[in-house]
Amino acid sequence: MSKSGKAVEAAPEPYGEVVARLEEMVAKLESGSLSLEESLKAFEEGIRLVRKGEKLLNEAEQRIEQLLVDEEGRDGVAPLAAGNRPALAAAPRAPAANKAPAEDDVPF
Repeated sequence: MSKSGKAVEAAPEPYGEVVARLEEMVAKLESGSLSLEESLKAFEEGIRLVRKGEKLLNEAEQRIEQLLVDEEGRDGVAPLAAGNRPALAAAPRAPAANKAPAEDDVPF
């Protein structure tokens, strides 16, 4: 707590730093050089980092959704939802020349 009696809020950790710390934890665990107790502590820290990274990604996703609302208050695009991310649209394919439709392509 600060002298004014209010808790000092720490600035959010950048996502890149969270990922870098998580990669360090994974490397330590994979090295096999840690004791069981050290491995458990590293694993626990890794879980905290994963949760922190997910929180930062969710916050970024919410900010993006807010930016995609047009002037009239309508959604410009479908909102992003975890596990329901829109796939990139594939470029339309040109029909193959002189190719007969396969039996599976016949609608009846």
